[in-house]
Amino acid sequence: MSATPGRRPAAPIADDGDGLRFCSTCAFSDACLSQGFDKASLGDLHVLVEHIGPFAEGQHIFREGEEFTAIAAVRAGTVKTYVMDADGREQVLGFFLPGEVIGLNAIHHARYPCNAVALDTVMLCRFSFPKMALLASRLPGLQQQLFRLLSEDIGKAALLAGDYAADARTAAFLVSLSRRYQRRGFSASQFNLTMSRTDMANYLRLAAETVSRVLRRFQDDGLVRVERRALEILDLPRLDALARKVLRD
Repeated sequence: MSATPGRRPAAPIADDGDGLRFCSTCAFSDACLSQGFDKASLGDLHVLVEHIGPFAEGQHIFREGEEFTAIAAVRAGTVKTYVMDADGREQVLGFFLPGEVIGLNAIHHARYPCNAVALDTVMLCRFSFPKMALLASRLPGLQQQLFRLLSEDIGKAALLAGDYAADARTAAFLVSLSRRYQRRGFSASQFNLTMSRTDMANYLRLAAETVSRVLRRFQDDGLVRVERRALEILDLPRLDALARKVLRD
């Protein structure tokens, strides 16, 4: 079904669950439930899951160099991570959607190696990492999930390291967003580009004008429909074919 002209797709948000059920997008629910642990069981083990927020657009969740004590799963909104280079220019590292975890890259040095900022209204679930690590030592499934999330985080960082054309980079970005939303039960074809064109271009290592031009060409070719930040994928197979060289699948 096509999006209603002039209206943005509804922003995805996790179901909060209840005393026994995890939130609908929880990054750890499957691993815990497969081992027989529900939310009440985790509470008994003093593994507290704390809902925090809202963070307003532009508000920082953590800053580079701050002490690392917790990881957080996004419940609603989009989080951007970035660093500042030696010349004071921002370098965008990634965007995190509902159900995805921020802070994993801080584990080694016990300090956050980047900044995290809300791109819209953001809600988070915060997990004490020392307690999560202790629980993971008792739950092989949870330990495997942590390793998988770490691997995903590394994969996102390496996604655009190759020498790819602007069309391929932009298509890969849109297809990746589509897959990530779909995995968490949201629409794979209609979603908001909550990041600005400048942020998207920065992440893709392209000029903002180039990204805008590519999106216009995709729209003219019938691949997508774009209205401000609302995007609808109209021809996923063709977009996927453009992205395949970058995504390698």
